Amino acid sequence: MAGEERSKAASTGASGLMRPPRTRLDQPKAPGLKLLPEYDPEAFGRFSERIARFLGTGRFIVWMTLIIIVWVAWNVWAPKELRWDEYPFIFLTLMLSLQASYAAPLILLAQNRQDDRDRVTHEQDRKQNERSIADTEYLSREIAALRMGLGEVATRDWIRSELQDLVRDMEERRIVRTSESDEGDRRGPTRP
Repeated sequence: MAGEERSKAASTGASGLMRPPRTRLDQPKAPGLKLLPEYDPEAFGRFSERIARFLGTGRFIVWMTLIIIVWVAWNVWAPKELRWDEYPFIFLTLMLSLQASYAAPLILLAQNRQDDRDRVTHEQDRKQNERSIADTEYLSREIAALRMGLGEVATRDWIRSELQDLVRDMEERRIVRTSESDEGDRRGPTRP
């Protein structure tokens, strides 16, 4: 009983008038009345692409030509009671206009979907190119740093040439010492 009085008191204002119930923000809003039919845009887009692909083929032109020839032939040579579209072929004109009025938007929708896919592909390609350029610049800087570092590092050829120079110097010193010691032996012992 006390809970009911509290809920009544909470729903009435200071004037005693009833307030509409508050909508809760933590719950989704109930779906309202929809005037337009609902459809899956992705499925409709795929459907429009299939139609646009078919309309762009020679098979469509052949079928359309055959249908028009049969239509005209039937309505010219069939018995008068079985004809549904007399000579000016008003109904045929209406059907072709109807087909064109649906074909053009479906083709445009398919083109828009293709444009969207192309835009996403181009964006991904652009990002990939940016990453490739950044990687190339990084590798170029690293190679330049390695070359500068190698300029200061002793290479195998440089060490080999230095060792060969040392070996030559040692051989020259040894030759000079042996020639001096040979001369000293010939002169005899030196006195202090």
